Amino acid sequence: MLVAAAVCPCPPLLVPGIAAGAASELDSARAACTDALGVLAAARPDRLVVVGPADESGRGPHPQGTRGSFRGFGVDLGVRLGAAEGVAESLAERDESADEDALPPSLAVAAWLLERTGWTCAPVEGLGVGEPLAPERCVQVGRDIAAGDERVALLVMGDASACRTLKAPGYLDERAAPFDAEVARALGAADVAALETLDAGLAYELKASGRAPWQVLAGAAEGAGLGGTLLYDDAPYGVGYVVATWS
Repeated sequence: MLVAAAVCPCPPLLVPGIAAGAASELDSARAACTDALGVLAAARPDRLVVVGPADESGRGPHPQGTRGSFRGFGVDLGVRLGAAEGVAESLAERDESADEDALPPSLAVAAWLLERTGWTCAPVEGLGVGEPLAPERCVQVGRDIAAGDERVALLVMGDASACRTLKAPGYLDERAAPFDAEVARALGAADVAALETLDAGLAYELKASGRAPWQVLAGAAEGAGLGGTLLYDDAPYGVGYVVATWS
């Protein structure tokens, strides 16, 4: 059964070393993510499942200890999903034969957040979901995750639209702001029905990477009776970032 969830954005820019001189621009988002992970810890789950967008090669599942890195973003920084030690080790210090890039970027960001907050509360596993996955299949994935008596928490990674401004990655689309506003409302209110019926086609056109993970969350939360809290909602780079908790 699902006992808690945290929703966080997944831009690699959350990692200060990647953002470099612009790191302070996401300080509020990082603080909100830290608070969200605190809600997960307070729920005392038996297992934490991290869900985020991924292409076919990164869908997993990814067991605890799976490695990832940010070298594709110009930073010699490695992560390990759910490991208590060695998360920020230099790639040069690693066993070169290890698979250093098994985690997709979204789950690598999640792994960085978990290490940053010192997560040791429960075993961790990761699951990447593809952007084209149909809503009904996403919902079923969530139901499967939450099935049984085990206390499960979810860390759900994903961004809203990438079309909020002229300089956004997807350029300006007038549909983006209303779409993001409804997403933020639904995530903040733990509105399962609204998330399950998000328009997958519109989400794709607006480059909203979080649609499938959010619908996995919705499936997992069916009947759980969780309430939501919105901690952060902004679009500093023309991309919608939302942080919310369900408990």
